[in-house]
Amino acid sequence: MPVVITHDPILLNSAFVPTPISQHRPAIFPPSQRSPPRILRFSPRSDMDAAASQGLYPLHRCKTLHLVRHAQGFHNVEGDKNPDAYLSYDLFDANLTPLGWSQVDNLRKHVKTSDVSKGIELVIVSPLLRTMQTAVGVFGGEAYTDGITAPPLMNDNVGDSGRPAISSLNCPPFIAVEQCREHLGVHPCDKRRSITEYRNMFPAIDFSLIESDEDILWKPDIRETNEEVVARGLKFFEWLWKRKEKEIAVVSHSGFLFHALSSFGNDCHPTIKSEICTHYANCELRSVVIIDRGMIGSDNPTTNYPGKIPAGLDLPSDIADEKLSGNGEAN
Repeated sequence: MPVVITHDPILLNSAFVPTPISQHRPAIFPPSQRSPPRILRFSPRSDMDAAASQGLYPLHRCKTLHLVRHAQGFHNVEGDKNPDAYLSYDLFDANLTPLGWSQVDNLRKHVKTSDVSKGIELVIVSPLLRTMQTAVGVFGGEAYTDGITAPPLMNDNVGDSGRPAISSLNCPPFIAVEQCREHLGVHPCDKRRSITEYRNMFPAIDFSLIESDEDILWKPDIRETNEEVVARGLKFFEWLWKRKEKEIAVVSHSGFLFHALSSFGNDCHPTIKSEICTHYANCELRSVVIIDRGMIGSDNPTTNYPGKIPAGLDLPSDIADEKLSGNGEAN
């Protein structure tokens, strides 16, 4: 059965060339989405074809995304013991456990030693306590010293963490975005606090893209469907593509990442498909490439060079051979 995925954008962990065969619109979209994105239905291909396929894309039509799931939160611990715990308001906007902070420290060491952090121009984060703690802990600046007056990414002891304040110096900007939140509704751990509260906790995170101070998306009696999460995720990836940054970190949630990415990789080898859309472990990072095949981007190439400067004769030899042969066919 063909799988429906969007044409803009496409995520790749390996080069492949998807082949669209028809266009459709999905039946289910969240009420807030007035105009559903155009989608494509792709033809099935054999594993051998997928394994052998390659694709070339202009560099200026590609972005690198570093996708991260938050570290262990208290809701993960309690939910593992008893799934009914996810319905408890005791886990409202759950923060990281001490083990979760250890996971943050380990991932921070990895992004430093692997040089991942050097290329990141922007960090996008879901506006929940556990994701913001993870994001600033992994990608933020070093601990504050005397004399530093810039606002911190996180104040000290946020969420009773016992952690010192985290600097906003020498790190990329951080923006909170609602579109990459976890499954909405029913589970109090996925309900956010007011933006006013968060600004006091995370002074240097930019919350300007969030329109409502209170959480109007989470409903106590309505759980977002998987299809709605997919649609929201595809809109999020298209929004990412239209940004100017070429290398972006996204700190989000297991359910959101799994469902949003499940539409991608259907024309890949199964191993590559599994790299893209299996569930994330706590504080797991995966790097992928997003490409613009639909001309939705408008960036000009910055590394290309036009050639023929200064101007001169440059007739390629194969074209000259065609003219000499007189039959218009390349030799």
